[in-house]
Amino acid sequence: MAKVSIGLRGWRFEEDDVFDDDGSLKTLVEMPPDTRSRILRLTALVGEPCDACYLEHGEANVAECNVGSIVYGEPTGTVLLCGPHESDFLYWYREEGGSDLAGEPELANAFQAWFDSGGRAPAGYGGLEHVEEDRDELPDVNPGALESLEDELCAMDESEREELDADVEDLDLDIDE
Repeated sequence: MAKVSIGLRGWRFEEDDVFDDDGSLKTLVEMPPDTRSRILRLTALVGEPCDACYLEHGEANVAECNVGSIVYGEPTGTVLLCGPHESDFLYWYREEGGSDLAGEPELANAFQAWFDSGGRAPAGYGGLEHVEEDRDELPDVNPGALESLEDELCAMDESEREELDADVEDLDLDIDE
């Protein structure tokens, strides 16, 4: 089966882990735990500003920030980037020791500290070349699919959410606990 990105580039999912046979998004309980954690985290990230832009412009000027389109890291330590700042992250990761934090929640804080202290990729530093191939062969994802996951979580009682074994603390959900 193919690997697919959902909502943001960066994290790639096994198609079978996310979609059922008719191409619909599986329910959270049907997804493997790691996939479920990443999908839940995506619901909080989609539409948010790029971390690097936010550090450059600040809360008062968040409207000047690009919306993040690329995610790196783990669900507990994500870096959300726009296209122009991806090369900064890749430079830091490849050349400045960021790869030592691969898989660690500290990756996001370490990159943000490096960037905030003036760290940047040198002019012309190459990023990743993204190839979008056979897009028509991928299952159609309902644009509201990630939002429906939030609805699914809200409909669950506390014990059902605990059984998911997923960290949902940093999601902006209207769940009464």
